[in-house]
Amino acid sequence: MSKLIQVAIDSPAAAGAGTQAKLIAKHYNLLYLDTGKIYRFIGYLKIKNKKKFNYSFVKKKIDKLNLKTLQNKSLLSNRVAIEASIIASDKKIRKIVNNFQNKCAYKPPKKFNGSVLDGRDITSVIMKKAMFKFFITADIKTRALRRFKELKSINDKISYDDVLKSIKKRDKNDFSRKISPLKKTKDSILINTTNLTKRSCFLKIKLIMDKKL
Repeated sequence: MSKLIQVAIDSPAAAGAGTQAKLIAKHYNLLYLDTGKIYRFIGYLKIKNKKKFNYSFVKKKIDKLNLKTLQNKSLLSNRVAIEASIIASDKKIRKIVNNFQNKCAYKPPKKFNGSVLDGRDITSVIMKKAMFKFFITADIKTRALRRFKELKSINDKISYDDVLKSIKKRDKNDFSRKISPLKKTKDSILINTTNLTKRSCFLKIKLIMDKKL
């Protein structure tokens, strides 16, 4: 394939963007990066390394970051999620993360046909000129229920109300922060997953992509 396929996805928490990004990556052989997990990883580092945590420490960890590290289930906790949302407002940390994201977006390993990134500012900042730009969302109760089911397998003491409260807090941080707030760009295609199965949502996205490829 001569031209790299570039897919940029933005979404609020637990809207199903990660699931769709993985399906897209598998079907089209693309490098997949869940950019939110990078901030969760940094949030986790801050919780575990309070004394050592500084910009130099973060840069070293991100420079050496293996994408498999982002699959650690510890990154899914509510505490890490809230810390990640706060950290995402830090200009210096965003610059460190953006450099890593750009590398994944525009210079994926040659074995891939391109890249798919999902996060909060992918369509608006990281991949402004991506071939495909999607804004994936769902109503807040649906998103909270999805995240609750995901977290219940890790922590059976978690309650739906706690998860709903956490997602509302994350939404407020993501949509209102001064630096790279979450927003739908004019050229992004809106996909509402509230009443869609994973499969039907993917087929909807695939239909859009195949028309252009």
